[in-house]
Amino acid sequence: MIQRRKCILWLLLSLAALHSGVQAQGADARDPWEPLNRRVYAFNDVIDTAVLRPVAQAYEKVLPSFARTGVHNFLGNLSDVWSMANSALQLKGQATAETLMRVSVNTVFGLAGVLDVATEMGIPKRKEDFGQTLGYWGVPSGPYVVLPILGPSTVRDGLGLPLDFKGDPGQNVSDAATRNSLTVLRVTDLRASLLKTVDSVKESSLDPYSFVRDAYLQKRENDIYDGNPPSHFDFDDPELSGK
Repeated sequence: MIQRRKCILWLLLSLAALHSGVQAQGADARDPWEPLNRRVYAFNDVIDTAVLRPVAQAYEKVLPSFARTGVHNFLGNLSDVWSMANSALQLKGQATAETLMRVSVNTVFGLAGVLDVATEMGIPKRKEDFGQTLGYWGVPSGPYVVLPILGPSTVRDGLGLPLDFKGDPGQNVSDAATRNSLTVLRVTDLRASLLKTVDSVKESSLDPYSFVRDAYLQKRENDIYDGNPPSHFDFDDPELSGK
């Protein structure tokens, strides 16, 4: 775990050092490292095609739907613990209380989260991570970056990943075999949930890289502002205002 965190930090610092060397003329201002990001994206696509997608397909084929739902709910209940902590760090009292209630209800009455009783009771699910917490407190996102294996991110979100890993209850299990199994299960569950989405993007998009980048950045801004991002329309800009 420590080694992985060091690798992420090393990668982000290396990208910052390479900024001036790889920035393309006329590139998207949010994505100044696009040439390098595209190479990493291509590498990730090879790994996905060779390993992750086949494993996710086998997982979906072997496990019946109710079993996959139970696994997804269980992992989601673990994630809710870290979401609750980040809601508290963002001073969101109601969200913190509701997520605490979700975890308590699903853990006690939902067989450790296998059954999502809380959702049936109308208790909303919120996903919060440390990147969102940094954004809430005004830390700028920085350039878009594609991380090896981990995929789309930004400098801010990437720097928050070590704490996200540490905050995952599954990563704090003392038994290494159990901890590694939970990691593999989480990755497989996530990839299985995206099978149709990823295939659809590749089939319908002329440039899947740009589509994924734009979708990720839009979603992250939406997440940070809880679905109400500020307008970027500049009324003082003559070209935009028509003056």
